[in-house]
Amino acid sequence: MLLLKNARIIPMADNGEREFTGDIAVEDGRIFKLGPNLEYHDAEVIDLTGCTVTPGFIDAHCHIGMFEDGMGFEGDDGNEMSATSTPELRAVDAINPFDRCFEEAARGGVTTCVTGPGSANVVGGQFAAVKTHGRCVEDMILRAPVAMKAAFGENPKRVYADRKSIFTRMQIASLLRKTLTKAAEYEKKVRLADGDPAKLPEKDLDMEAMLPVIRRELPLKVHAHRADDILTALRIAREYGIRLTLDHCTEGYLIPDLIKEGVEATGAGVIIGPLLSDRSKIELRNQSFEAPRILYENGIEFAMMTDHPVIPEQYLPVCASIAVKEGLPEYEALKSITSNAARIVGIFDRVGSLEPGKDADIAVFAGDPLDVRTRCIMTVINGKVVHDERRA
Repeated sequence: MLLLKNARIIPMADNGEREFTGDIAVEDGRIFKLGPNLEYHDAEVIDLTGCTVTPGFIDAHCHIGMFEDGMGFEGDDGNEMSATSTPELRAVDAINPFDRCFEEAARGGVTTCVTGPGSANVVGGQFAAVKTHGRCVEDMILRAPVAMKAAFGENPKRVYADRKSIFTRMQIASLLRKTLTKAAEYEKKVRLADGDPAKLPEKDLDMEAMLPVIRRELPLKVHAHRADDILTALRIAREYGIRLTLDHCTEGYLIPDLIKEGVEATGAGVIIGPLLSDRSKIELRNQSFEAPRILYENGIEFAMMTDHPVIPEQYLPVCASIAVKEGLPEYEALKSITSNAARIVGIFDRVGSLEPGKDADIAVFAGDPLDVRTRCIMTVINGKVVHDERRA
């Protein structure tokens, strides 16, 4: 057993308790108990007096391990640009656990990353939620698949215009509808076959991957920056009755009433960012760190993301800090990289708060976790101390 004692604990749980001073007991990779004055005779005790403890941070959208640091083409495995729709692709087949950015993420207190294909394709493939420590992908997987990637706007147009297959946003929406329609027909055949091998359709890996989307078991993770692309995504979600998350949602703050209406109608989640980057293309012209505050003021829950490698993974809390500078309440900023992030991507049963039974993913800070001067001095993942500056 591991016993973390005497810390300022911010549990991010739903019980209304914002923070307390006390202890966390960890056993078999899970949180066993939280409270003051815990004592276990066989525990390894770490005194964290003066430190602040939070759940390990969660990046709700990135490409860590897919576009490897300092590698160029050899490590660029995020966009399969041989076809406009590739739902059969799986992030777990491309993630390199030896990408040094995983270690840097863990040192920054980021313990879970939702990573997967880029935005070249209309349908890009399956995302996975992975821990930032492990010898192989199988060690790291929290949940896979966790979403199916789709993309609107500038990126598919840019990639496929030269290939003469996509020139307009109309075509992007049309190709997504074609994929969803084909998947719905495939699902109907599978359902009517009722397990009879003679009646089952011929196995189609693309459509097998889309079945959880059609069945609302898996969200479509939609890359959309411009307001019109966001609304097109919501329109298609209504048409097909599917779940989705609005990823990037750069201009969402310009239409908060419509975003809120769409979220309530479809159950969509909102994941904003990256905000700590230049306006590198036309559809980012309205990018603003005021967006988190405006969404919050309109009653819209959201997560924040790095889109790593756009923003290096360890700077996820820096993004939250700057949002606070622009008016977002500090606790809401923490929610955006812990509990909100976990809920929106569907992993709150495992991570996102410090509660008994959940994975022991814990970040320890020398001071305020959203003060950019504060260092993460210890990170625990699955109950194991994977980063510890006290021993440096």
